[in-house]
Amino acid sequence: MTLDLTTMLPQLKSFDEYQAAYQESVSNPEAFWAGIADSFKWHKPWDKVLSWDFNTPEVSWFSGARLNISENCIDRHLEDRGDQIAIIWEPNNPQDKYRNLTYRELSKLVNQFSNVLEQQGVKKGDRVCIYMPMIPEAAVAMLACARIGAIHSVVFAGFSSQSLADRINDADCSLLITADGMIRGEKKIDLKQIADEAMEKSPGIRSCIVYNHKGFAMNMQPGRDFDWNTLMEGASAVHQPASMESEDPLFILYTSGSTGKPKGVLHTTAGYMVYSAYTFKNVFQYQDKEVFCCTADIGWVTGHSYIVYGPLLNGATTLMFEGIPSYPDPGRFWSLIEKHKVAIFYTAPTAIRSLEVFGTEPFEGKDLSSLKVLGSVGEPINEEAWHWYHENAGRGECPIVDTWWQTETGGIMISPLAGITKLKPAFATLPLPGVQLAIVDEKGTEIEGNGVEGNLCIKFPWPGMARTVYGDHERFKLNYFSTYPGKYFTGDGCKRDEDGYIRITGRVDDVINVSGHRIGTGEVEDAINEHGYVIESAVVGYPHDIKGQGIWAFVICDREHHSYEELCAEVKSHVTGIIGPFARPDRIQVVKALPKTRSGKIMRRILRKIAEGDTSNLGDTSTLIDPTVVDAIKQGAEEIR
Repeated sequence: MTLDLTTMLPQLKSFDEYQAAYQESVSNPEAFWAGIADSFKWHKPWDKVLSWDFNTPEVSWFSGARLNISENCIDRHLEDRGDQIAIIWEPNNPQDKYRNLTYRELSKLVNQFSNVLEQQGVKKGDRVCIYMPMIPEAAVAMLACARIGAIHSVVFAGFSSQSLADRINDADCSLLITADGMIRGEKKIDLKQIADEAMEKSPGIRSCIVYNHKGFAMNMQPGRDFDWNTLMEGASAVHQPASMESEDPLFILYTSGSTGKPKGVLHTTAGYMVYSAYTFKNVFQYQDKEVFCCTADIGWVTGHSYIVYGPLLNGATTLMFEGIPSYPDPGRFWSLIEKHKVAIFYTAPTAIRSLEVFGTEPFEGKDLSSLKVLGSVGEPINEEAWHWYHENAGRGECPIVDTWWQTETGGIMISPLAGITKLKPAFATLPLPGVQLAIVDEKGTEIEGNGVEGNLCIKFPWPGMARTVYGDHERFKLNYFSTYPGKYFTGDGCKRDEDGYIRITGRVDDVINVSGHRIGTGEVEDAINEHGYVIESAVVGYPHDIKGQGIWAFVICDREHHSYEELCAEVKSHVTGIIGPFARPDRIQVVKALPKTRSGKIMRRILRKIAEGDTSNLGDTSTLIDPTVVDAIKQGAEEIR
């Protein structure tokens, strides 16, 4: 008889069970999470489940325990499901051959690459940067790092060489793992060339391992650059996993803040393992042998938690998709689901809205009967897109789990449980067990009851939460725990309706959510200001039909020797080169002055309202140095809208 490993983790089966579990998680959180953690393999049990202080802030889960997360993702499944498919890889071009990796094959690759890393001199605690396409080798690299105790820092392969170098240097990475290149849709991207440019600015990199994915011509520097396959050929397929302490760092993942410098969010081992696994199984109601498909990139936390760790910890089959929703046609997602008999499909509202414009024709002839659950991630999904997704992809039958969470939370925090929670379009609904929410006013006073609106905080620790900003704990405290002392501030506003359901209303700080990518306004402004023609800039978000939010840049510049069109093209190109194409401004408005207070602070609140087209009530402008600049900006905005 084959053991169903997915039964090892508790799975809630009814709304009554959810309510009971939530109550237990609040009244006795340590016993609740200890019961979940018992499902995993530990080298040594914990001495204490939880220690915490949100004022410091310091949080420790399962202290004293020892374990290895890659062992829990792979080794413990081998006896009973070694021949089950662990990873399905679907290439960018559907005419190319897809790949299936069983748990046994994945184990061999991870063991071999663990030995490769050690042969390259990588030790426990070292930081390894991964800059790769959406291919199984990216997951192999992550799991191998975890196996030897190295800390992986995955950088999205859409970032520029400068952004890559910034992240390599901030984390002080000693090794870079990349590929020759990739093709997304019809766009060819030379990753090795970008990596070479980054390594010129990254003196800490001792060596670079390159996977030959597309056969692009490459410059391989002797003594520094090594071919993945050559190294793997001589590597043993046996590797004993390192025994890690519960709070040993697992990964660093960079996310934008309101200032220019990205934050290296650090997650540790045991708590993240327990939380990502539990939320995966319960939110999606995963059943044994189902195919789970998340269309995110592993360069973002969604890829970490719900392509790699969460599914593999549950012995699931996870599908990695290299392509884009519209290539070679706008029916690609639906063909993918039919081809691989996908049961659970998790994607972003941006993707849904981009496909909505093609109507229902791409669904014709597609068999989507395998689908049981749909998911949404990255930003709040608008009601129109929710209904379109539900009625067409879900045939009016599949529940949609509209999930809210962040890089810093490690896993889903607010969401329906598929088929269990009553749905309400555009509402993330209810907190998961262990998530103690607080809606507060501007002074930090908690607003009780239903039918209220305020800023979203969390008042008690959960296992998946980040522990610090790498190398800058003071910034971690300042960003998340200083606005409302004693509480984790999410940076999001929300409403709680009469039924107690939560609706996320968006960021309340200077962070823009573009196609699910969090981009700090300061980071974009810094890039724009580096352009030789630009004197000063201010960036805000505005409603965008496809992306959710677009980027509107107000720019003061020297226009004497160039046209507006040339300026726009150059500024967009400049931002693309420094950050990446996803941070490129959608609209650029040249202004003579920005609305500033007498202390020199730019009133972004006013600029945001102008960009949104809501100019009927701009609030008090008397504190501005020159209130007349507002009228000029309003007029200019109407001209380019």
